[in-house]
Amino acid sequence: MLPKSTKTCPQGVELIAQIEAWYGSSLGREVAAQEAACLAGMLEGIFGHYLLQVGGDDVFREVVAGSQVRHAISLPPAFHRGGLGMRIAASPELMPIASDSLDAVFLPHTLDFAADPRQVLGEAERVLIPEGRLIILGFNALSPWTLLRLGRSPGQVPWCGHFLTRYRVAEWLSLLGFDLEMQRMLVFQAPWGGSRWCSGSLLDRAGRHFWPALGGVYALRAVKRVSTLTPLRPSWKTRRKLLPGNAVEPTTRGTSRRHV
Repeated sequence: MLPKSTKTCPQGVELIAQIEAWYGSSLGREVAAQEAACLAGMLEGIFGHYLLQVGGDDVFREVVAGSQVRHAISLPPAFHRGGLGMRIAASPELMPIASDSLDAVFLPHTLDFAADPRQVLGEAERVLIPEGRLIILGFNALSPWTLLRLGRSPGQVPWCGHFLTRYRVAEWLSLLGFDLEMQRMLVFQAPWGGSRWCSGSLLDRAGRHFWPALGGVYALRAVKRVSTLTPLRPSWKTRRKLLPGNAVEPTTRGTSRRHV
């Protein structure tokens, strides 16, 4: 794999770093637990040599390490020492990865805090091999979580994120040539519901059944499709191709002379 660029996007990179710190809060830990369980299911059936994870390295390290992809590459928002695996410090909008070189890409809330989420998806499409898998976690704009964005101070994570809908992201993926394989909605409890956050709670089970579109977090798994073109058979009336030591036959529009 060869580097493409060393440019960075400080604003997006800084916010992605802050979401990793937010995972350490009581609310963040509960969200991470549900996301990790969902990620384990979405990684099933994905094989290959390289998986790239953009952010959330410490949160999802064990789940990613347990996948059937041989090597995990971490793209943290800033360079730091420690941990296992290969690490690259770069902007998710300009991944220093060769095209068509990765078997899977994992974006945990990367689109929520990237400066240009569509550019991030474009980069993911570029670096994935045909039939490569893309897994996305994001905060749902159609959920009670969106209400807490009102009145919050600018830049406060996670409420300052883009908060997209899974429908918008699915549309972007379709335009890039991806097919959706899995869709999941998580975290049906409102973020102001107190200290008891349990994925098996009555509210969570009711949300999955009665209002599945209103989960606080969406999870998507998509596959990169590459259209195949059927080559046209060569016409027998066209001139023969040039071979070493052979003459070129005349065309109907040329002169009758042969060039040796």
